[in-house]
Order: sequence, then structure tokens, then C-alpha cells
Amino acid sequence: MSNANLIVTNKVSRDMRIQISEETPANLEQYGSVPMSFTVTSHLVPTALGANGLGGIQLVEKTLETPYTKDYDDDGGPERWRRWDLSNWGIFCALVNGERVGGAVVAHRTEGVNFLKGRDDLAALWDIRIDPAWQRRGIGRALFQHIEYWVRTRDCALLEIETQNNNVAACHFYAAQGCTLGTIDRFAYEDLPDETRLIWYKELA
Repeated sequence: MSNANLIVTNKVSRDMRIQISEETPANLEQYGSVPMSFTVTSHLVPTALGANGLGGIQLVEKTLETPYTKDYDDDGGPERWRRWDLSNWGIFCALVNGERVGGAVVAHRTEGVNFLKGRDDLAALWDIRIDPAWQRRGIGRALFQHIEYWVRTRDCALLEIETQNNNVAACHFYAAQGCTLGTIDRFAYEDLPDETRLIWYKELA
């Protein structure tokens, strides 16, 4: 890992500094060493207001009787992203006292990634992950702030983020970073009918 782009983004305490380092696609295996799984204990259930949702859609959090584990790396992990040209992607590692504790990936100007809509002024937060032992300690916020800076330097006006209604913690996190929920798609995942696609946006005026 090169330290050429290493920057200190947040000092949490006297003995803890969060550092963000930009990596290359060659580091995807190491990047994937941070787990991307969590226990689902609740869902944000889309609830129609009025007939067939004409009065709007409200997300209501409901606790599950039987929690389960969701793992975003089940279908191959970060190595599967090599099917695209990653030369315009940003790949970042979060370190605390030299230990890899998280990371984030941003997609930008990549042919074949429909999520980018062919727009040069749009970037997508493709992945963000924090080691469970290091969550709720400011690492996600430090990564997100660095992502915003990186995207702005590429003249992007909008950051787009996809998550699902069973990732309630992520939804609260994106809202806390100033993102706006733009899309609720209850029928996006043919193989996962119990999951609703949620698209968040961060305007970068």
C-alpha cells in the first residue's frame, strides 16, 4: 500500500488517529479482509399513505421476530468488481494506528455501470465497510468526508448511494451525512422480494 496519499482526517483521542489512504485495484483482496456482514434485527417497511401510495410512502421501522445475517460479500466479494474498468474508481482504506479497520469505494465515469447513468457529474458510493469492532467510533464519518472531497475534485455535482431497507443503520448513517432519500423501489430485486431498494443522494453544490 502506498502512503503517497495518506492523510490524517480525524483525531478521535490522544491515542487514536483515523488515517485514510488511497489504494489501487491491486489491493482489492486486502480491502475485502474487512467483513461486510451484519445482523438484521429490523426492516424499514414501505407503508402506503392513501390508495396505492398516491398519498405518499412512509418507511416504518419494524423489529423482526427472527434476526438474520446479511453479507454483501456472499456473491464473490470485492474481486468481482474487476469485470469493470476500475481506472476511474476511488478505493480507500481506513487505518487506526496502522491497523486496517475499514474502507470505501467510489465508482465514477465507468462504461457498463448503469448506476452511473452515463453522467460524468455523478459518482456512486459503491461500498463502505467498517470492522464491527470499530463501528460507532467516527471511522465511517471520516471515510464519507474524504469521499466527498475526492468526488468534488472530479467536478461531480451528485453522489449516489444504494442500500436496502434491511440495512437500517446505513440509512440512519446516510441521513446523518446530509444525504436525501430519492428512490424507494419495492420491486427492484426479483430474487430478494422481501428487500426494498433505497437510493440516497448527496448534493455537492
